[in-house]
Amino acid sequence: MTISLEIQCEELRAELRNACDPAERRQIAVELKMVQAELATIEAKQDGRISAEPPF
Repeated sequence: MTISLEIQCEELRAELRNACDPAERRQIAVELKMVQAELATIEAKQDGRISAEPPF
């Protein structure tokens, strides 16, 4: 799963570099931040930095 998210990050970065319209750039930047956050969360769970168990 992380590989597909890493690929998605790279694709979004490429789109961001090539986007000319400011609204499109904002939308791509938001999508990129969401994917990066999801990837960071998954990596933290795998590394044991955060627990995958619910807090209750």
